[in-house]
Amino acid sequence: MEALIFDVDGTLADTEAAHLRAFNAAFAEVGLDWYWDEALYTRLLKVAGGKERLLHYWRVADLECAEGSRIGEVIDAVHAVKTRHYAARVGNGGLPLRPGIARLITEAQAAGMPVAIATTTTPANLDALLCAPFGPAWRKRFAAIADAGTTQIKKPAPDVYLDVLRQLGLNGANCIAFEDSANGLHAARAAGVPTVVTPTAYTSHDAFDGALAVLPHLGEPHAPISSPVPGEAPGWVDLVTLRRWHRHALAGTA
Repeated sequence: MEALIFDVDGTLADTEAAHLRAFNAAFAEVGLDWYWDEALYTRLLKVAGGKERLLHYWRVADLECAEGSRIGEVIDAVHAVKTRHYAARVGNGGLPLRPGIARLITEAQAAGMPVAIATTTTPANLDALLCAPFGPAWRKRFAAIADAGTTQIKKPAPDVYLDVLRQLGLNGANCIAFEDSANGLHAARAAGVPTVVTPTAYTSHDAFDGALAVLPHLGEPHAPISSPVPGEAPGWVDLVTLRRWHRHALAGTA
């Protein structure tokens, strides 16, 4: 195990409710008579990428309008408004990281293990979310970052993971990925990366066949979680635990 690779939305932080509110605020601001409730948004999350999600919904709501020559410009404009609303909601520490995330990243970096990001979200969304917990120079804490600005083909395609692996100079089997959704799991596994899944309320009904482990979160010393390995005491995910799971995965026993 030579590196840890993290998805962002739903994995580093439980962001989807903030994204949903930002989409609805953007629709109201630009005069679209759309409203996405939680059930609809859960289904729309099967489409990776905010702009792609907008286009998909537009085609369902009004196919003729969605095929117009300027639809790309309109979607870019709506998405920019949505990004502004999202940044206002999560900036300045408005949305905490999920349990265990900051602890594990700090532990890995103290051990000299590279940590990377593989996400389909935009660079602006990354800045809004990660400046508060990691500081304005947060990008320096990550050995590789692939996002919607660097990789155009979204998950479940493996492209974003292949980009990160190229930057790290590592094989997928020598890393561990962290995801929250089936799309993310499929992307990581297609790149050969063993994957720990921590679902959210929006992804809890996904199928996670082939995951290294499926956990409610990564746990903390003051908030231990049950181990996915029978007989192991409750605890939290640290490098020792991950190395053990990684060895079992490579041996074909996990």
